[in-house]
Amino acid sequence: MRVDEIIPNVDSATLLAGAQFIDAFRIATTDPGLDARHATEAMVARWPRWFKWLIALRNLLVAPLGLKTSGATEGVARDMIGIFPVVSETPERLVAGFNDKHLDFRLVVDVTSAGAARNITATTLVLTHNWLGRTYLAVIMPFHRLIVPVMLRKAGG
Repeated sequence: MRVDEIIPNVDSATLLAGAQFIDAFRIATTDPGLDARHATEAMVARWPRWFKWLIALRNLLVAPLGLKTSGATEGVARDMIGIFPVVSETPERLVAGFNDKHLDFRLVVDVTSAGAARNITATTLVLTHNWLGRTYLAVIMPFHRLIVPVMLRKAGG
């Protein structure tokens, strides 16, 4: 299945005011009953082994810096999809993400009709807070550009 990088079509001021980075990728699916929650769950349910290794390495490296390894907050019940807390949700759009001391991020998954098909769009927004956030974003960007299309293909069926 083909994944296209597209111009982001979101209200970044509402989703993550001041975001310095925004990108979006889209895939078409023929699943007429797909909604944003199920698309997001499919995207993060089973990550490739190489990505799991990268996450484990990332968590090992950032733990001494006091950065979060998940959006889960101890003692606070939250609706989670994988490591991502759900910020808001409608059948057409799910917004997940969390804030940390180095950066804040949001993953926006939109499911829209496109004739007989449906489009799934994954938009990522990032707001960095300091040199650590800017450095982290620069290091993670090549991996981000690889993993988002892989995740979308899982949701696209």
